[in-house]
Amino acid sequence: MASSSSPSPSAAIPRLARVRLHDLAPYDGAATPAYSRAVHALSSSLTRHSAALLDLPAAHAAILRCALQSARAFFRANPRQAQAQGLYLYRAGRTPDDDDLSPACMDDAFRCLGEAARAALSAIARHLRLRTNVFDHLLDDTPLPVNEASSSELLVSYSHEQLQRGHAPTGCPQVDRGFIMLVASDHPGIEVCDPNGQWYLADGVSGPGDLLLLTGRALSHVTAGLRSNSHYRITNENRASLTFRLMPHANAILDCSPISAAGHCVPQIYQPISASQFMDDLCAEERAVSNHSEAPSESQANFLSEPSLRSVLSDSLSGAFLEDAMVLLCGHSFGGLMLKKVIEMARCTICNGEVDPATLFPNLALRAVATVVKMEDDRRLYHNAALRKRRKEVTEHMDVLKRTGGSKDNDELVLDGENSMALRGVQYPFVVSERVLIVGNRRTPDKFVGKEAVITSQCLNGWYLVKTVDSGESIRLQYRSLKKVTELQLQSEMRLQPLTFLQSKYPSCS
Repeated sequence: MASSSSPSPSAAIPRLARVRLHDLAPYDGAATPAYSRAVHALSSSLTRHSAALLDLPAAHAAILRCALQSARAFFRANPRQAQAQGLYLYRAGRTPDDDDLSPACMDDAFRCLGEAARAALSAIARHLRLRTNVFDHLLDDTPLPVNEASSSELLVSYSHEQLQRGHAPTGCPQVDRGFIMLVASDHPGIEVCDPNGQWYLADGVSGPGDLLLLTGRALSHVTAGLRSNSHYRITNENRASLTFRLMPHANAILDCSPISAAGHCVPQIYQPISASQFMDDLCAEERAVSNHSEAPSESQANFLSEPSLRSVLSDSLSGAFLEDAMVLLCGHSFGGLMLKKVIEMARCTICNGEVDPATLFPNLALRAVATVVKMEDDRRLYHNAALRKRRKEVTEHMDVLKRTGGSKDNDELVLDGENSMALRGVQYPFVVSERVLIVGNRRTPDKFVGKEAVITSQCLNGWYLVKTVDSGESIRLQYRSLKKVTELQLQSEMRLQPLTFLQSKYPSCS
């Protein structure tokens, strides 16, 4: 590729791993040394540089060259569409409209890029000690069923100097939403941010048959952060490019159960969530950022490009908080897997200074800050997950009310402090330590009906854990099978059975 742009003067271009797709593709039989080396090289490049290069076979490279040439011809033949949009979105299986023009070779390019993305995803799974097909159930079926459009997408873009009026400014940091993002272009122009916060030109040394591989947020979620997402920005739009995004299908559930089964630690932040809800949350987040300012100021741009507090307080290799941080004589601090790597290399990875393990000492201040931020992060994320689940419960309840034309109960909708809808007085009419009477329903055992109990804890969906007064047995019951015990009933019980009541309420006094 001929270079038309260069990175910032302070940014050095790292040597990204160039992995042959032929060596990376899964196959039947024992793993060969070439496959093991390819998996290791790909994962190491993603860990160190947040990007990698895939070397395509000659046939695949020829198809992509044809697709890039057809993209240039398509936009040059339709200058109005190029000025208005500057891109074309292709989805396999989608029925085009009568007046919908599209570049040539898109079907073949989609198949080639999809094959490469799936091979890379299987290699990432293998490196994490997972089955190579562990994520296949989250993807579209191959081939697609009849009359079904693909979730993955191919974005075709082209900008020429005469067609760049009205385009959005380049250089805004971005993160892909899906699992894998592959980029093929005729000129370099994508910078990637490495784990140390340094931007570099990722496709500056790529060849005509290379694909730039980046990882997205969906992959980071299903791997519990073991494979972090890649931050990138486009610095040169005067080029033709093909961007393939490997996406989960809408009905998929993104969870970390395979990661947990493989023995990895899964933080509380990574809760199971549907792919559609996950994408909706990301869209809402992106809209909130874009609506904050259409033309971000210099300080806002610096905020977007600077690493977050969590990334600064986390190990760049494992993603764990630096609760075991150690400081070197040069002043740099490391923890987790990066600390082990520094000790093995006997050299600081930031300043390249020599490291003597005997001179390491704990960074107590950094450990304390990392612990506090971790606690706050876990508390906030747990609250958001519970809030999202509660909103879903309310939405489902409202759908039932709409279908049935209302409810017999006097349901009251109130707005809590977090601006979320919650049903009070219906699903949660009791509080912990409140005395209730078990009236029962069809699912209540007969031996508990008519007994008095005390609320010990509140569960989800209107369920309570109660403890009977007489026998001390615990049972989980729904709110409809419980009834409040009034003060009048308590006073009557005290007059009739004062000793029994006191012994049941204060067992220590018996």
